Amino acid sequence: MQKLLSLTRKAISDYKMIEDGDKIAVGLSGGKDSISLLAILAAYKKFAPEKFDLLAINIDLGFADTDQAQVEATRKYCESIGVEFVVEHTRIFDIILERKEKSPCSLCSKMRRGALNSVAIAHGCNKLALGHHADDILETFFLSFIYEGRISTFMPVSHMDRSNITLIRPFIYVEEKYLSGLSRRYELPIIHNPCPMDKNTKREDVKQLVASLDEKYGCKQRFLTALFHPERNNLWDKMNGILKK
Repeated sequence: MQKLLSLTRKAISDYKMIEDGDKIAVGLSGGKDSISLLAILAAYKKFAPEKFDLLAINIDLGFADTDQAQVEATRKYCESIGVEFVVEHTRIFDIILERKEKSPCSLCSKMRRGALNSVAIAHGCNKLALGHHADDILETFFLSFIYEGRISTFMPVSHMDRSNITLIRPFIYVEEKYLSGLSRRYELPIIHNPCPMDKNTKREDVKQLVASLDEKYGCKQRFLTALFHPERNNLWDKMNGILKK
């Protein structure tokens, strides 16, 4: 946990993610990443120079076979670390089925984020923390590059004008493998995802692509370094196509 705390603290410091008086909603999807984020932020709160409060929010998408025992275990865990746990029941899954979307994951993500924002605002939160880690950021870069023709990925901090909520990602320096180890070691509660699209997405394809490239070339760390490199924007510009040295 010390390594994760150190990397999280560095991200918070580098990008000024947390300030005195913040009330931070942590989006609990039910997976290892978000529950690990809650655990780390609760631990960080004990010695942090900033004084802030936490709220855990789970968006129930409306799956009939969600394991309520797992939800209750998550509630008890939140109580044990002194964090209020809120479950917001929605019909997001039914709505997506009714619309017969070609890209259901994209719509689900937007609707889930909207629900998170609404609940966060209703509970007086000014920030929303998501468990996106270094691997997510790298995979998003490849998704954007391959499928959209853009060089883009998540921002560490972004302010959403419509909701007046600031989105933070304290795990930007943390690799997924460390979160897997943390969740197993501390037996963090998981709410398993019954979505039929789980593990059957473009993101999963890109995850496998990155893994295969890393296995062959040992390049994952260089990919991650490139995302944070100060000269990463050395790209063509129609208005200034000559590279000056």
